Amino acid sequence: MDGIELLRAGFVRFAPVKHPPTVIPVAGTAAVPAPATVPAWKRILDVSLTLGALPVLVPMSAVIAVAIKCVSRGPVLFRQERIGLNGKPFICLKFRTMRVNAPTTGHQAYLATLMKSDQPMTKMDCKGDPRLIPLGSILRSTGLDELPQLINVVRGEMSIVGPRPCLRYEYDSYEPWQKQRFNSLPGLTGLWQVNGKNKTTFEQMIRMDIRYAETRSLRLDLLIMLKTVPVLVLQAAEMLRRRSRPSNATPAPGAEKDTGRAA
Repeated sequence: MDGIELLRAGFVRFAPVKHPPTVIPVAGTAAVPAPATVPAWKRILDVSLTLGALPVLVPMSAVIAVAIKCVSRGPVLFRQERIGLNGKPFICLKFRTMRVNAPTTGHQAYLATLMKSDQPMTKMDCKGDPRLIPLGSILRSTGLDELPQLINVVRGEMSIVGPRPCLRYEYDSYEPWQKQRFNSLPGLTGLWQVNGKNKTTFEQMIRMDIRYAETRSLRLDLLIMLKTVPVLVLQAAEMLRRRSRPSNATPAPGAEKDTGRAA
């Protein structure tokens, strides 16, 4: 089943990926995986859509930046090392949604548990996190906090569609077969993001990311982009429902995945 069929059928549990990455034999040494490349159509699509949306994105980003400055002391942007294509690190940009210098130990422990279990990948801030700044939950649920990543897209470090960029300590815990997900540029949205996302397990996410890398096409990218809009609307609606319901839940310990060094 390719990525387009998955979008039509909705989320399913995948069988193990059977196709190994392409390898290049080298005389006198063991075969090594061929470095993944970015198709020309994907690069053209990313740059053209990003530049075409600037008249809307620039004023929207300016409003968000001013709002962050008004509700929280500290920088507007959050910078953090993430792992991209072929395991190469890069500095990922986001609008800051957490308080400055929020701790990361809680998220590392939480992620380690998810990676070894069949639990859904529920975000820690869904359980309540006092480290979120005012408006932080709104920015995160709508995906507006990721608008600065379009700078990463223009730089060629990310794509509009692709697997989510992971953290260094997450990458270091991957099994060899799981690193096939780095055969594609990380993206703002992707096959996993529109097929269950936080309702899926870590292994299911990995298999969807690998499937996308194997079956990516212009048509699939466009379908994922179209499906992203209603998904974000549903996420925002769910966030508003949670906030309107009284809760006695204890705030989740530690910070979630976007905490770290702010600059």
